[in-house]
Amino acid sequence: MQITSINQLDKNGSYTYADYLTWRFDQMVELIKGKLFILSPAPAERHQRIVSLLSTEVGIHFKNNPCNFYIAPFDVRLSKNKGRDEEITTVVQPDICVICDKSKIDEKGCNGSPDLIVEIVSPSSIKKDLNEKFNLYEENEVKEYWVVMPDSNAINQYALIEGKYELVDTFYKNQTMASSFFPEFKIVLEDIFKS
Repeated sequence: MQITSINQLDKNGSYTYADYLTWRFDQMVELIKGKLFILSPAPAERHQRIVSLLSTEVGIHFKNNPCNFYIAPFDVRLSKNKGRDEEITTVVQPDICVICDKSKIDEKGCNGSPDLIVEIVSPSSIKKDLNEKFNLYEENEVKEYWVVMPDSNAINQYALIEGKYELVDTFYKNQTMASSFFPEFKIVLEDIFKS
């Protein structure tokens, strides 16, 4: 059965990627361990500007690189065993993700963990990005996770070390940041946090 309105769903229900594929409504959603999370209707202008500037830098760096990068909306299905649609209970829409293992990419998006995920937080998403998604990305062995905080012109950079995220550093507008996993990838943050 096709679902055409989010109101047809039980907000406390448990869902799979197979359910997700039947939904035909305008709202963007994510599934985290079967639970439904409704995304904000449209991100703020500054959020979109930062996504655009960061994705430009990512695109330039990975242009002649075997890794691919994607920006939301792009389904990332997190399942350690690359399960069937009926078994996958987590589908997220990272603002930016980099995937080096081409076998994880299919016509639906990514089935498996990206190597790098970037989330730009907003007042409505900060708790989810720093808690649920932090734990989820760590559990699914995303090698590097950047949490971009527009209000403080800063990026928290986490690297997966022995299965746990460690804060590499917090980088601010006047600094240059290098990726932990891709050390040759550097970003001048003043170019990202333009007024």
